[in-house]
Amino acid sequence: MKVVFITGPYRDKSEWQVELNIRAAEALALEVWKLGAAAHCPHKNTSRFGGAQPDKVWLDGDLEIMRRCDAVVCTADWRRSEGATAEVATARGLGIPVFESVEGLAQWLKCPA
Repeated sequence: MKVVFITGPYRDKSEWQVELNIRAAEALALEVWKLGAAAHCPHKNTSRFGGAQPDKVWLDGDLEIMRRCDAVVCTADWRRSEGATAEVATARGLGIPVFESVEGLAQWLKCPA
């Protein structure tokens, strides 16, 4: 089973917008699971942990998990996030396939490895 990292905005101007960002990533993660891959959604993994450790702990941990994934898929608005942009750049630098749509990911998952 392939493991797919979800990237997209988390932090935002308001708690409500953060919640909407989490929901968008969560919905994308569900689509990945429906395609037969395992999704890692950092938005859900460390949501509401803010203040328990410096943010760098969560961000570094997310990058380490991403390095171990087979692919990355982006939420529709990922480009507005510095963190997601950095994750995409890191993934591409490591040769990890990055998909900007679930349809592209679905095609890739259908191809024999």
